[in-house]
Amino acid sequence: MEESWSAAADLSAQVHVVYKPRPYRLVLAAANRIYTELWTAGKAMYKLEPVVADGGELIIYGPHVDALSHTWGKYIERVGYHVRDYYLAQPERFGGIPGAVIAHSTHVKGAGTYENGKERPRIGVTLATGFPEKQCGKLGLGYMDPGAIRVERYMNREDEGVLFVENAGEVLYRLETPGVTSITTCRRTCS
Repeated sequence: MEESWSAAADLSAQVHVVYKPRPYRLVLAAANRIYTELWTAGKAMYKLEPVVADGGELIIYGPHVDALSHTWGKYIERVGYHVRDYYLAQPERFGGIPGAVIAHSTHVKGAGTYENGKERPRIGVTLATGFPEKQCGKLGLGYMDPGAIRVERYMNREDEGVLFVENAGEVLYRLETPGVTSITTCRRTCS
């Protein structure tokens, strides 16, 4: 059984993971139309976060995404989106929040730190969805008018540090060189 499991994992790493040579400063993640809630469309973030450069931005593009979660939405509205350390530093504030909501929140916000009352996400996450700007701000996420996005302007610009991913959330992205998360490190390591 262990041998079969290992072989399946090795095959999955080849078939279900897209490897990129370097991180990108901007990623436009066009969420699959089957994701109408941020609960599922958030996969666009955490499956692409590994290829976003430190200080970069990931835009979840999905005008059709217009609900947080029909099941967990009231909890998400209460806590918003934060890095893991935000929750770990103040567990007493979030004792009544289901763990699945906290996990979802941290996956969508991504890696980062929380020190001395200051949250510092590794990258910016912006919604270009059916959520209004005010709601995005309350949730701790950036806002972009989805009607202002011209998808073709993001296509075929990988050499400029811009990546467009259609049906984002379906496939995991990783860097070819593990541990490289910034453009500066990549210039030293990836060449």
